Amino acid sequence: MVAGGRRRAGRSKPVEVPRAQVGLSTASVYPENCATAFEMAARLGYDGVEVMVWTDPVTREAGALRTLADHHGTPVLSVHAPTLLVTQRVWGTDPWEKVDRSIQLAQDLGADTVVLHPPFRWQRDYARDFVDGVALRENDSGIRLAVENMFPWRGPRSAEVEAYLPHWDPVPQPYDHVTLDLSHTATAGCDALAMVRDLGARLAHLHLADGVGSPRDEHLVPGRGTQPCSSVLETLAAQGYSGHVVVEVATRRVTHAQRELDLAEALAFARLNLATSG
Repeated sequence: MVAGGRRRAGRSKPVEVPRAQVGLSTASVYPENCATAFEMAARLGYDGVEVMVWTDPVTREAGALRTLADHHGTPVLSVHAPTLLVTQRVWGTDPWEKVDRSIQLAQDLGADTVVLHPPFRWQRDYARDFVDGVALRENDSGIRLAVENMFPWRGPRSAEVEAYLPHWDPVPQPYDHVTLDLSHTATAGCDALAMVRDLGARLAHLHLADGVGSPRDEHLVPGRGTQPCSSVLETLAAQGYSGHVVVEVATRRVTHAQRELDLAEALAFARLNLATSG
């Protein structure tokens, strides 16, 4: 209201509800367990959960995960296959077995996306058939297999080591669906906004985090690093992006109370920057 009780001329533009759902990765509550992730996601108001298949047996059991999802009213949006170094022996050592069981888990839980990393350089047989194998499984299962951007490893004296095949950068690769991780762009020294532009409709999944470019993958709360997290979310919202935005941050060194505050802050950051004026 202005002086005299008159309203200002014109109307403010309505804020449109984002199409993208905001999920919480179970990795974001580590070292607490998967059950804690569901409880915290529900209490803080996340739209769902991404299950990181891990050494925690609950992350590998569809029945247990359905029980958690139903109890908390929090669906599983996506499954992250056990393709990390620390999960090399989860579901055996055959990399395609890991992918196939992740697809089955996603189907059992009603999730539409499986996130996976590109093969390690020493997995030569897996790497040779990776592009075709991913495409074939997407076609047969109806599940999006969103290959995640990684980063070069840095060896002694900061020498870069190419640890992934065909490459850590998915942009020039013929994947139909890609996961963009904003902590990995920091470590790799990539231009995240350029990757959003270049990927176009192939960008199916976003890991929301931050970093300052350390050689170590940091997964900071968005807004605490140097990545253009706000601009990426605003750009996706303006494009009508309908994939998932999953908060994947490292909270292992903080207390439970601080973990909850960090995850609430990350959710608020995502909601604010995904909202667009109509």
